[in-house]
Amino acid sequence: MMLRFVSSRVRLSRNRDSDKRKERLVESVPRLASLRGRKLELSWRRRSALAPQSLNPRTAIHMPSIEIVPADGLQNFLTFCRAPRLLYQGEMGFAPPLDAERWTMHAARLNPHFKQVESQAWLARKNGKLAGRIFAQVYKDEISPLGASRAQFGCLDAIEDDAVVDALCDVAETWLRARGAEIIHGPFSPSVWSECGLLIQGFDAAPMVFMPWTPPHLAKALERRGYKKARDLISYRYDVSEKDRRAEPGIMARPEWRGRLAIRTLDLKNIKPEAEIIVDIFNDAWRQNWGYVPFTLEEFMSSADGLKLVMPPEGGFMIELDGEPQAFGVILPNLHEITADLGGRLFPFGLPRLISRIRNHRFKSGRLALFGVRQALHRRAAGGAVILAFIEECRRRGAHGPLEHVEFGWVLEDNVGMRRPIELSGARIDKIHRIYEKSLAA
Repeated sequence: MMLRFVSSRVRLSRNRDSDKRKERLVESVPRLASLRGRKLELSWRRRSALAPQSLNPRTAIHMPSIEIVPADGLQNFLTFCRAPRLLYQGEMGFAPPLDAERWTMHAARLNPHFKQVESQAWLARKNGKLAGRIFAQVYKDEISPLGASRAQFGCLDAIEDDAVVDALCDVAETWLRARGAEIIHGPFSPSVWSECGLLIQGFDAAPMVFMPWTPPHLAKALERRGYKKARDLISYRYDVSEKDRRAEPGIMARPEWRGRLAIRTLDLKNIKPEAEIIVDIFNDAWRQNWGYVPFTLEEFMSSADGLKLVMPPEGGFMIELDGEPQAFGVILPNLHEITADLGGRLFPFGLPRLISRIRNHRFKSGRLALFGVRQALHRRAAGGAVILAFIEECRRRGAHGPLEHVEFGWVLEDNVGMRRPIELSGARIDKIHRIYEKSLAA
């Protein structure tokens, strides 16, 4: 895949120990709090000539040993995409995503999400080495996330160093304030339909496809900056048992639902009409949930080819009630089972290996990545029947397969109508990700 990027070169300066260099630093950064011997302590208080609102996001910001630069240009973009695996490689619970998949997520030309926002990304370096990254965005005036701010941050990853986290957050908050933001929510990486939240529980749980892993120190560092919980996102683990493999028909065999409920497999060869139904149901199902922004057909279709490549034929469901589509679900195989040894790299030898493995590997884990039930069925017996029918169908289709566990998630903590049937199925909470908020008012 060939990507084109408009390169904006940023000249990076190296820290020197000379007194002359330190004098220049004093002049080029926000107000100096104290100068003791050779130590420089920085204060990000406002100054008329260098007020935070006036900082150009495309200009490098320098601190003693810490440098924040815009992630502009091809090289910085590629570094931004692979930052998590460079920072967290070897950590328990972390599995590196594929670099190429990150390109499609974060490149404005490849992800239709970026048509809805103004955004900017940055990298942090400490002593010349990669130390972190962050991303900020503001939705256009006509788009307002339900109950959440239009001003958001995402892709927060960093080494265990509060100074690095503070520098990253400072530049993102400053950029958002300059655009009129009074409150910030995140992380959304880059949207509510992508990867969300900082991990606060389940650090050593099995890594799952398209679920972010972040170290414990990040959430603690944000909280020390005054960030507070906005919402928790719950992911459940369902372990497939021998009982499941012998399960008899349940909800669909009951007289009141027999003949009314029907489940069919998604037609991946005719994906466009299926996609239109999925997007319609998904928007209807989510429109009253916190953080909701419309999910567009263009966004779904941008990933449809990838879905057809990795999703097994039995992985997509459409659930009909009285002949009308009322719910859908998409279960993806956990690609980390076959990509862990690739180190995130597909080229030059990883791609043929991946294709071969997708065709031949018998996956032991998967994730319910997309699921929606029409709003009219929420908190009604029919809605509960649809969810239970879906869970039973998952059991039936997996009865003769190798699946050992499925992750359901994520689910908003206050979405009781969705959480209750999942918990009744025997699933247990495996991971919790948290969305944070902070006032940016002066």
